[in-house]
Amino acid sequence: MVTKTENLRKPEWLKIKLNTNENYTNLKKMMREKQLHTVCEEAKCPNIHECWAIRRTATFMILGSICTRACRFCAVQTGVPTELDWREPERVADSVVQMNLKHVVITAVARDDLKDGGAGVFAETVRAVRRKSPFTSIEVLPSDMGGIYEHLKTLMDARPDILNHNIETVRRLSDQVRARAKYERSLEFLRRAKEMHPDIPTKSSIMIGLGEEKEEIIEAMDDLRANQVNIITIGQYLQPSKRHLSVMKYWTPAEFNELKEIALSKGFDHCESGPLVRSSYHADEQVNSEKVQPRG
Repeated sequence: MVTKTENLRKPEWLKIKLNTNENYTNLKKMMREKQLHTVCEEAKCPNIHECWAIRRTATFMILGSICTRACRFCAVQTGVPTELDWREPERVADSVVQMNLKHVVITAVARDDLKDGGAGVFAETVRAVRRKSPFTSIEVLPSDMGGIYEHLKTLMDARPDILNHNIETVRRLSDQVRARAKYERSLEFLRRAKEMHPDIPTKSSIMIGLGEEKEEIIEAMDDLRANQVNIITIGQYLQPSKRHLSVMKYWTPAEFNELKEIALSKGFDHCESGPLVRSSYHADEQVNSEKVQPRG
């Protein structure tokens, strides 16, 4: 069981260099002008300054900024979501063009209040980006959409270049860490996506530091490979606020490197593993590892 412990002191390798150069400020201004949300901001991603200021990449978060789930690790606001904005897909696509992105990641809050789980807006966003920026590769990162696979099919039939869905943690801790989502359902979600379109690479992410054992991380790798997942990312859990789960352990850079080697030995095409790694971190490089060609 995950229990609260005394706050651990952050190690040196988790210190982040802030960079608020012109790229950062311009990108922040554009997001506000187009009334767009990013998971970079809403989830308090530690890499926002690197991605916005240096790499000039961002992960768009569609379907509003309020999530219907209250996962105990996540900083995104929980509550009653706003109405759907069917103009949002075009605004995202316009921003992709304005930023001249070679690769874009599109994620969303969980919308359990919607009949289709938000799949329709998700799919239309993929299509809008494809129309306006045909040479941009597109990665989608949806919730499990309640495990209703016709919703997943709606999204997959829009033909994203990568389907990303996170199991988040190891099997033993899943029910304590995540809200409504189920470990086995996430694995099935990934498997179904691959069955629908075998040529589309699949991807998942694990955060560690919540009390899991190394053997459990390896078991999670095996579970993902058994469901034909191609890419895995592994990062350190960081507590967003005092009301969220406490950090049980800070894994060292050397341990992350070892986990990467284990993952690659198990047949993953690409593994991004490190203390500050998040699901979308260096996503453009992961696309290259899959030799993805945009489907425009």
